[in-house]
Amino acid sequence: MSQLAKEVSLSTTAEIDAVVSRQFPPTGNPDQRRNEQRESLFERFAWLYIFCRERLFRDDTKRIVAALWPGSNPRSERRLIELGCGPGFYSCRLAARFPQLSVLGVDSSKKQLNWAREKARARDLTNCSFERVNVLALSYDTESFDDLIASRLLTILPKREKAVAEMFRILRPGGKCFVAEPRYTFWASLPLFAMWMLASLTRYGNGYREPRKASVLSKVQFKRLFATQPWKEVRTWQDGRYQYALCEKG
Repeated sequence: MSQLAKEVSLSTTAEIDAVVSRQFPPTGNPDQRRNEQRESLFERFAWLYIFCRERLFRDDTKRIVAALWPGSNPRSERRLIELGCGPGFYSCRLAARFPQLSVLGVDSSKKQLNWAREKARARDLTNCSFERVNVLALSYDTESFDDLIASRLLTILPKREKAVAEMFRILRPGGKCFVAEPRYTFWASLPLFAMWMLASLTRYGNGYREPRKASVLSKVQFKRLFATQPWKEVRTWQDGRYQYALCEKG
């Protein structure tokens, strides 16, 4: 953890606020705008979340491969996007495993993305890139990607139906999306608990936009969320502490 902390430098609050203001213009009511303009825990304590993602969270790489490309490898130049990629855990793994695959990871955290880019460069992954975007208003054309993955994206994300609508919009006909989400509030909230605890021990103890704990979906809520779009096929299932959705666009 100490090595991660050394490698992920901290930006000043002013620098982060400037970037957020340019990339994510305020929307909604005044209370919502004030919350969006606050600093993010995932920026201030990026190294801690990176440690959790790299060392503690479940690795679903095998499940992703089996779900998206059962019995075969992805075709040459197939485009995959990872929403909420964080430090590029899955993006880099899939790009390394399938050099014929074009992988794009997107996230709202500048520091998480910097870490992901360094990882891709260190592994010489020329088929993997990263961009900072808002997953609720993706800047990509309709039907731009063949496959989509998202892990632990919905636990603190507002407007979940909007996120699923964007997933549907950017997928090409026949494209699939694989989504993995924690089932239990306690386990889903551990990174937030840790980051808020660190915040309380520093002068940066107030003013973050994230909630104190994550919000998880019940089995029924999870299934209903993906039913908001006209997928050709939707399958949801549970496995231990996680639940999954595999959707195919007609």
